[in-house]
Amino acid sequence: MKNKVIKRLIGLSAAGTLSAAVLAGCGNTPSSDAGESTDLLKEIKDRGYIIVGTEGTWSPYTFHDENDDLVGYDVEVAKYIADYIGVDIQYSETVWSSIFASLDAGQIDVVVNGVSYNEERAVKYDFSIPYNYSQYAYLTLADNDELNTLEDAAGKIAANDPTSSIGKYAEDNGATLDEVGEAAQAVSEVKNGRADLTFGTVVGFEDYLNQHPEDREVFKLVITSDPEPNAYIPVVKGNDQLVEIINEALQAAAEDGTLSELAIKYFGVDTTKG
Repeated sequence: MKNKVIKRLIGLSAAGTLSAAVLAGCGNTPSSDAGESTDLLKEIKDRGYIIVGTEGTWSPYTFHDENDDLVGYDVEVAKYIADYIGVDIQYSETVWSSIFASLDAGQIDVVVNGVSYNEERAVKYDFSIPYNYSQYAYLTLADNDELNTLEDAAGKIAANDPTSSIGKYAEDNGATLDEVGEAAQAVSEVKNGRADLTFGTVVGFEDYLNQHPEDREVFKLVITSDPEPNAYIPVVKGNDQLVEIINEALQAAAEDGTLSELAIKYFGVDTTKG
């Protein structure tokens, strides 16, 4: 089956959201309003492909390689699920702050983008079983002697997306947000002294430092949590059959070793167990 990226939304503000007009113009017919009971799995099978929302800018989860092909851990997990269902896959790329608006409007069927579970999201969405685990951490300048523990982040400026679970984590731990939308911008804010730190995951930061080895002397990494589930697949409520088959696919991928292999491929370690 051929993978296809059906759209890549460029030039949107990271803090903005898609308007109804923009969503209506993206070319896919909404499957339902959020919260309505539908048979989305049947619709996916009938059309022959599943539409997966993802960022495409978050290495090593979802990003573009040197050939500009969409690759990454989440990209391959989504492909495994599509194959399990028996359909093709189309990836719909957009900024994080707009991804749930696309899901609500029916422009995408699911989000596969390292989505964490929280009670606010659970009001509107059902979640798959977790398929990846991570540790939170923050990156700060190596010579910043004031930042060495999670508690030290209180009162400091953290460069993070306010719409993300990591941004909320930063605020919950007393940091004031310097609102940015992408990881590369967040690291730049810290490097240039406009922010004291940026929160993220150990895996994400290690990937950045592997790609920018010159920065290993510039920054230090402070781990702030134990491993915990950090990746679920949200589906608009009322689509129990779709959630069930996604769970079956994830369980199969765990049992046949695919998840572990993908984690090692993209992260260097097996992050599929807590």
